[in-house]
Amino acid sequence: MATTSDIKNGLCMNLNGKLVTVVEFQHVKPGKGPAFVRTKLRYIESGKVVDHTFSAGHKIEVVRIETRQYQYLYQEGDGYHFMNTDNYEQVFINKSMIENPQYLKEGVICTIQFHADEEMPLTVELPAFIDAEVTYTEPGVKGDTATNTLKPATIDTGAEIRVPLFIDTGDKIKVDTRTGEYSERIKD
Repeated sequence: MATTSDIKNGLCMNLNGKLVTVVEFQHVKPGKGPAFVRTKLRYIESGKVVDHTFSAGHKIEVVRIETRQYQYLYQEGDGYHFMNTDNYEQVFINKSMIENPQYLKEGVICTIQFHADEEMPLTVELPAFIDAEVTYTEPGVKGDTATNTLKPATIDTGAEIRVPLFIDTGDKIKVDTRTGEYSERIKD
């Protein structure tokens, strides 16, 4: 059993029967009274972030987490199929466990966190950037490139993003999966 002195960012632990990860923490030693640890915790199931305070020396139950590389295969209903690239084992993951599923493309390598003792998938992390093709956007008007204006565009995953006016249908672009923003145009 660990104590509050073992708390660090990214640590996964069991809090009141639910799995949480530490987003940030601060050890506080006031001039008067006992020391304590102020934390921001993210519930893995719901993604909700809460503030929680532990008294110094409080026992915590650390959960062992493993991260593995999986390749996205296809969507079926409300879930997604991924394949381990080492042993070709497949795993089915619900949509709620993926932060931005609208940017998943077939063949993309994702990082999946597993509860090591129960072999249960917890979260799916997409790569920071994906290469996508613009399937539809309004044509740009000549001379509109001087301003920093954006227009809506649909990419091959079905997601709609905002792109600069000079991007046309058929262009290949790089998209930030964390924010959903256009990053750059890919030259052929």
